[in-house]
Amino acid sequence: MLKRYLYILILKVYSITISISGNIKELTLQADKFSVYKKMIVILIIAAVSLPAPSYKYMRVDTDKRLETIAFGSCGHQDKPQPVLDLISDIRPDLFIYLGDNVYNDSYQIKDLPGCYSRLGSKPEFIRLKDTADILAIWDDHDYGWNDSGNDYPFKEKSKQIFLDFFGIPEKEILRRKGIYYSKLFTDGKHKVQIIMLDLRTFRDRLLPYKGEKAWIPGYQYRLDYSPHLNKKPAMLGEEQWAWLQKQLRLPADLRIIASSTQFGVSYNGYESWANFPHEQKRLLDLIKSTRAEGVIFISGDVHYGEISLIEEEYLYPIYDITSSGITSTWPFSTPNLNRIAGPVMENNFGLITIDWDRNDPEITIQIRDVNDDVRINWEFKISHLKFK
Repeated sequence: MLKRYLYILILKVYSITISISGNIKELTLQADKFSVYKKMIVILIIAAVSLPAPSYKYMRVDTDKRLETIAFGSCGHQDKPQPVLDLISDIRPDLFIYLGDNVYNDSYQIKDLPGCYSRLGSKPEFIRLKDTADILAIWDDHDYGWNDSGNDYPFKEKSKQIFLDFFGIPEKEILRRKGIYYSKLFTDGKHKVQIIMLDLRTFRDRLLPYKGEKAWIPGYQYRLDYSPHLNKKPAMLGEEQWAWLQKQLRLPADLRIIASSTQFGVSYNGYESWANFPHEQKRLLDLIKSTRAEGVIFISGDVHYGEISLIEEEYLYPIYDITSSGITSTWPFSTPNLNRIAGPVMENNFGLITIDWDRNDPEITIQIRDVNDDVRINWEFKISHLKFK
């Protein structure tokens, strides 16, 4: 598109005849009266539009298989040891999902972000994981831009390019649209598992500064950052991503795992989560209902501890949100969560979903394992539990 506009500009200003077939093959300048300065401008523009497009690698992911074990985690600093990744490699999962804050760009300078990824990529723990499991990834604030940043971050396109340089292109369509959302469908011809990777940074509007709503309520005696939006206009996903998600939820699948970098199922706690945009959270729940999408489970990161949250709503099956955080990061306390049914796990941890397809009613086991490989949370249910009645 940029090339087209530049060519039109040249034509209008200098009366240039251009013949194009693939690359530029012929360029005839009718420029008897051009000054040297004008000719230099033309040459510079032609050189700019003739530069090759950035070359990307594709993600190495085998989707033609029965997906039985899915590990996931978030919040790993590239300059710290990551023994959690070795524990994951020992399990040899079919898939590992990075849920954001996969590196920490502490300087907030975009020029330093490639180096953060480079240091992660050179870690023996990461190299072993990459050789052991297929990897999918989304970003959160610290590997996207500034702390808690959203659509106001000015270097989002550069950050996207750096992300794709490291993890690879999940699908070619991602190059033609804003953001990094995408999906993968794994199947052995009999069982289908859909992985939906949301982008909660590129389109997200500004957060609302905290107004003191919880000041005198027990359990909230910490510094809260944000209040929930009461206005229904501020967005999390953006309309383009919403339209795409609706199409994804209409596709047939036995199990759908929606990867959300921030927590979906947690109640309001003053930190980043979908609870700051309650109208957007409700919109997604309503979308699951209207599309009749069964088998939905959310996984999330961000908060530096692990837990399971549960949303129960009329005319909808139970919606679980399994939070695993962090690979290296910890937090001194867990926030109140009225939807918490298991946890919190305050030590470094990772999540694990196991599906037993050999049963007549396949069984799903959800675990949070700590840095010592101790199972701290174990939750089991049948896949029929995630169906409309």
